[in-house]
Amino acid sequence: MPATLSRDERPQLFGGIPSPARRLNGPRFASNGPRTPPPHHRHIWIITGPAGCGKSTVGGFVAENLNLPFVEGDEFHPPSNIHKMGQGIALTDADRWDWLVLLRQKAVERLTETASTGVVLTCSALKRKYRDVIRIAAYNDHDVIVHFVYLRADEDVLMQRVKARKGHFMKDAMVKSQFRSLEEPERDEKDSSSLDVSGSMTQVQREALRLVQEALAKDSP
Repeated sequence: MPATLSRDERPQLFGGIPSPARRLNGPRFASNGPRTPPPHHRHIWIITGPAGCGKSTVGGFVAENLNLPFVEGDEFHPPSNIHKMGQGIALTDADRWDWLVLLRQKAVERLTETASTGVVLTCSALKRKYRDVIRIAAYNDHDVIVHFVYLRADEDVLMQRVKARKGHFMKDAMVKSQFRSLEEPERDEKDSSSLDVSGSMTQVQREALRLVQEALAKDSP
């Protein structure tokens, strides 16, 4: 069941134990230089964007190459949300609220349970107020830094990708509804980075990994 929240936990926005990090078949990229010292903080990396942008592929790649826990956001949707999306019905803010809070909780749990320096989470996070839900993790614990990596592509590109997927509850019609809701990160969202994913997925994976490694290096002693 979705997490039950007190009134104090519900700002003016809506939104089992997660599966272990997936082992992917893609290449791992080891650094040829000296090992980067552990960062000062613990980091939550949220890979965001509409359906078809490659959140799971990119997030899983980053998690495996950095040996970080991986939380697949779609796995925590309640059955009611999955049914709606499978029927091509867009989720409302109310549908997403408890799901977003649950994802934040699971990300923090994985940091605590694994004593890891970071965790990778996939979540569409289409609107700024959805991203604000995840940001509360950093407000609650100043040892945690939240980062958003927004995977950006044109609607037509993502439509083609979703049409080609087999066995996923998200249908291509949902791409249109997600683009209607989409609020790309703004300049004042300093914790957000954007990657163009219209090119090859291998290139996007490497660029995402580089981005995360650079941020971790800046946070190291």
